[in-house]
Amino acid sequence: MVIKNRSRICLIISAAIVLVAVVLTICGRGINLGIDFEGGLSMQYDLKTTAEKADVDAVLDGMNAGTYTVTVQGANNSEVNIRIKDVAKDDIQKVQADFEAGILEKYPDAVSIGDVNYVGPVAGATLVKNAIISVLLAAVLMLVYIAIRFDFNSGLSAVFGLLHDVLIMLSFMVIFRSFIQMNSSFIAAALTIVGYSINNTIVIFDRIRENAKKMPTAPKEEVTNISIRESLGRTICTTVTTLITIVALCILGVASIREFALPIIVGILSGVYSANMINGYVWAFLEEKRRGRKGKAKA
Repeated sequence: MVIKNRSRICLIISAAIVLVAVVLTICGRGINLGIDFEGGLSMQYDLKTTAEKADVDAVLDGMNAGTYTVTVQGANNSEVNIRIKDVAKDDIQKVQADFEAGILEKYPDAVSIGDVNYVGPVAGATLVKNAIISVLLAAVLMLVYIAIRFDFNSGLSAVFGLLHDVLIMLSFMVIFRSFIQMNSSFIAAALTIVGYSINNTIVIFDRIRENAKKMPTAPKEEVTNISIRESLGRTICTTVTTLITIVALCILGVASIREFALPIIVGILSGVYSANMINGYVWAFLEEKRRGRKGKAKA
């Protein structure tokens, strides 16, 4: 198989995706933040009978609950998960009591409380800050590790790819905001993808290092092409087997699992894309620049 440098086209595609997300955000259709970030009330009930989402919606609309989401799940669709934004801490008991009274009218012998959680706006802001710090800290530590194991340009290229993957994940969260909320599951997914993306990149950079030693005078782009081709079989096998599991979880899992699985799917595809189509060529570009500067210095 012939591998060619298509990094410019790939970067244009990535930039277009990010630009679409930025425009949507400016137009007021940014990331759909869940209560983990914005604050609110989460209530889970087991109604002991098959529940209709329309019935739950009717109760919440009758309460003037504001912005909410309802998920019906479980083997018999008996478990109901309600998330209500913009609930003051002092109103929790009233909201809970009003909902239980309303749902009892539709399912008289059914209400069983599973879990009730409240997240305040301060806790949500802290979660956002910690998420940003976690990703940035991971990027810095990866840069140090790869720079020591390989070279500094490899570290820069890997971190570029890592930030690329996180931006693509965020962009898809904006574009498909109607299907998924951002909550604490997204942070776990983002950090998982950071590790997955770096692992893919390190495998290719390991091949690049070996081939660069065998071909010291060859253009760095050619070294990268050969290394990607040699790693392609491993990349396809690991990606396909991982996606089979995650896609199955996304299709068959409950809403909370789906909120974790969807960003993982996007991140895996983005990680394979950047590791094979972008990162190595960023390294080749930086190395050729360094080689050019050395040549000028000698002259």
